[in-house]
Amino acid sequence: MDYQKLFKNKLDRRRLLGNLGMMGAGAVITACGGAAVGQPNPNPNPEPEPTTDLDPAILNFALNLEYLEAAFYLAAVGRIDEINTVGGDAEIILPEGFDGSTSIEFTTPEIASYADEIASDELAHVNFLRTALGASAADRPVLDLGPAFVAAATAAFPDVDPALTAQFNPFANELFFLHGAFIFEDVGVTAYSGAAPAITDKTTVLAKAAGILAVESYHAGEIRTLLYAQRETQTPFGVPVADVVAGISALRASVGGGKDEGIVNEDGSANIVPTDDDGIAFARTPREVANIVFLAADATTGGFFPEGLAFPADLVDDLNTLLGL
Repeated sequence: MDYQKLFKNKLDRRRLLGNLGMMGAGAVITACGGAAVGQPNPNPNPEPEPTTDLDPAILNFALNLEYLEAAFYLAAVGRIDEINTVGGDAEIILPEGFDGSTSIEFTTPEIASYADEIASDELAHVNFLRTALGASAADRPVLDLGPAFVAAATAAFPDVDPALTAQFNPFANELFFLHGAFIFEDVGVTAYSGAAPAITDKTTVLAKAAGILAVESYHAGEIRTLLYAQRETQTPFGVPVADVVAGISALRASVGGGKDEGIVNEDGSANIVPTDDDGIAFARTPREVANIVFLAADATTGGFFPEGLAFPADLVDDLNTLLGL
């Protein structure tokens, strides 16, 4: 399937319709070989068609999130160079003293292997989306993988001494890495799930988005399982891992539509799969997802995207439409 051609055709069709809109209705019908005005409509009750094809905007929104996840995991395993030139040379802000060219000190070989696999998956998602979108692909935005994590920790634990939350660095050790990964993984799952109903091309685009959603779900399950296994481990914040996860979950819920859960149920049992009462994974609107990555409701910059999302100029209006869903 030539995805690049597919999206080029979508954009060309939209430009064509925009130009046709400047012509008289009768002229458009005649030019298209349709019936003249006054002819009976062969289908008096047609199904309404979407007024705007948001597929390129949806996938560019996803691409921004994939840039973020890919940069995070590639830095963690010392492979940051693999994304440094993908989509441009926008800055990737990392904690002081860490440049992403050397892996963090994993103490568990299995977790190191998981992290490396996820890094490869996320980079593959970036490359796939860029290829599919072609000339309509967004450049890589400025990404904050340093101070933004401190801001997230401070917001999640307002009662903890800021001197402690200021030490939150997901690249400092294996456990902090898992906490950092937890911030992103559930968001990716809910983002793809929430955007699915707005996709126009159900055969091609939705099928591929569903495939990426499945991969993000596997990743989220890995991270949640690893954290649950250490749920009683004490952290420098003075609380066990389960409470740190609960704090992050509560922060996401506060700006992300309340759709979140930690890794432990009230009775102490495992909650690896966060779902609603029907056992269905949560879905977030693009606006709710943006609130989380910007670390503030209704923001357009900040958090992990200090200068906002990167978007092609001719799709900015569609991005605003997405954020209004």
